Amino acid sequence: MAQLMPIGRFSKMTRLSVKALRLYDDMGLLTPEVVDEASGYRYYDIAQANTAEAIRVLRSVDMPLDEIRSVIDTNDRDLVHKHLVVHRDRLAERLATHERMLSYLEDLIDQKEGIMPYEIEIMTSEPQLVAATRVHTNLSQIGEDIGTGFGTLVGALGRLQIQPAGAPLIVYHDVIDEETEGDIELCVPVASTIAEDPDVYSRELEGGTMASTVHRGPYHEIGRAYHTVTHWISDHGHEIAGPPRETYLNDPQEVSEEELLTRVDFPINADAE
Repeated sequence: MAQLMPIGRFSKMTRLSVKALRLYDDMGLLTPEVVDEASGYRYYDIAQANTAEAIRVLRSVDMPLDEIRSVIDTNDRDLVHKHLVVHRDRLAERLATHERMLSYLEDLIDQKEGIMPYEIEIMTSEPQLVAATRVHTNLSQIGEDIGTGFGTLVGALGRLQIQPAGAPLIVYHDVIDEETEGDIELCVPVASTIAEDPDVYSRELEGGTMASTVHRGPYHEIGRAYHTVTHWISDHGHEIAGPPRETYLNDPQEVSEEELLTRVDFPINADAE
């Protein structure tokens, strides 16, 4: 027989906030045993405490809620183990990223390099034919989406027996940050228009005057280059005339992270100086 308790008591027992419990109910992750139709009050069975504890523990190590659902909805121990290993590896990668960022910060503290070690140049970019695919993404997913997108492009070009005619690049059509999703366009220069393909398309990438700099180092540190270029544009009286681009000048499979070279280009109206 169920031993019911109201949401407040269940919250104290499981150390999950009432707000979190309501969220988990709305998501179907932890549904109350009974909901009073007249008052809307939620009542939980004490036996649900084990599920609540599993959710609390997994959230404490930042496992996404959709993955937690997969873990608690199955009795397959091998599948649970697989999900836990995937998340462990994700946390290890995140830790490695933070350690690299800490190392860079130590260099700044020791004044081994300037805070903004970039030179800006004005360059003219010619219109360029590219094979492309467009992706809607967010900050937490963008790395994976970029890898998948370029995989799609390379696969399509392989099927069509087309060789790249230049370095791959990404056009950032929207600002993507902690709060905002947006579109990116992954591009590979090609010499001729591609045939119809369900995964990719070809178009002429606009040319024009660019404020440009080259970032050397890990991709996750490229924000400093963006800040430098946008400040330079403002300080010199120019206006940004289109979405920024990143062009990847060497291959991460061939060089270390510290040797990666990425050119950052901002289209500008260069009438003023």
